[in-house]
Amino acid sequence: MAAPAALAASAARTARTVLTGARVVLPTGTVENGQVTVDGTRIASAGAAAPSDVLADAPAHDLTGHWIVPGFVDLHNHGGGGASFTGGSAEDVLRGVRTHREHGTTTLVASLVTADIDFLTRRAGELAELVQQGDLAGIHFEGPFINPCRKGAHSEELLRHPDPAVIRKLVDAARGTARMMTLATELPGGLDSVRLLADQGVIAAAGHTDASYEQTVEAIEAGVTVATHLFNAMPPLGHRAPGPIAALLEDERVTVELINDGTHLHPAALELAFHRAGARRVAFITDAMDAAGFGDGRYQLGPLAVDVVDGVARLAEGGSIAGSTLTLDTAFRRAATVDRLPVGDIVQAISANPARLLGVYDRVGSLEAGKDADLVVLDAEFQLTAVMRRGEWIVSPC
Repeated sequence: MAAPAALAASAARTARTVLTGARVVLPTGTVENGQVTVDGTRIASAGAAAPSDVLADAPAHDLTGHWIVPGFVDLHNHGGGGASFTGGSAEDVLRGVRTHREHGTTTLVASLVTADIDFLTRRAGELAELVQQGDLAGIHFEGPFINPCRKGAHSEELLRHPDPAVIRKLVDAARGTARMMTLATELPGGLDSVRLLADQGVIAAAGHTDASYEQTVEAIEAGVTVATHLFNAMPPLGHRAPGPIAALLEDERVTVELINDGTHLHPAALELAFHRAGARRVAFITDAMDAAGFGDGRYQLGPLAVDVVDGVARLAEGGSIAGSTLTLDTAFRRAATVDRLPVGDIVQAISANPARLLGVYDRVGSLEAGKDADLVVLDAEFQLTAVMRRGEWIVSPC
């Protein structure tokens, strides 16, 4: 797959832009009637309005009644806009990336589903080019090292036990761009694989697992730091056999992914996760497939056929939930209006926490001087109205 030039900007970059009047959500809290000044690709300042920052020749946008929040960071995303990250050309991948950018995700990790090892090795090398260009933030391998009992929308005949030698092959193929791997740590080779990933600087995520509470505790001690879509594709929480959910929620070293689309989680489950883990250990993800931002119909998720009806993706054979059609602006709006979470907590879960996990918080994940000018503008009802990435409007304010 020949890597094309990076995604073109939707509008020319302006040397200096001033956004005024909005509620600006900073790491230290929300500033009413705040101001964000963008200089080139970077944030020059963010906070209280400072008239001296407003230059006569700088385009100014009055965003009174709106919110300005950091660009969203998605750790777990399989595609969008009709394009899958597991298959297709570089242009297809970029179409999916573009779709999610239009919904506020300015930093995105491409997730691969279970496939033949040789295919995954080739695909990792192809996607690595797009990471190196700056279009993707890394690669996430979801499978094939998962438990058949909790396979979800993964092809069972392609599943295998974790093998450190094979995992090393995949990581090497990604040429430094592998960011995360999901595996069932209770399978033979699981703990050794977790240790290898930790040594390689790749996030080891427990998911699609049938592990017990005790086995999960052991996996965390070995180096697991993320729970792949907590509650989904794992045993439910039990009062005598608490399973992986309790172990992952209670350990301060673990960040838990949540799919907040109203289908994958009951609001009470989301509330439980926030109450037990706290906002600083939650990461909102989409787990999106290619139908995200594209519509209902028949799709492929790896080798499996998926039917999307009323925005819900299910395997054509068996009916299991197969990823989502979620975009992070919808997850944000639902968190604010249905779950009634504080906006600052939502920003942690949707921007800051995943940026820290990826090791890019020095550049993205918050509105601070010197960071990339990645931001999202929301109206009073938390509907997305504008998106900026590295100083360029992906969606321009009205």
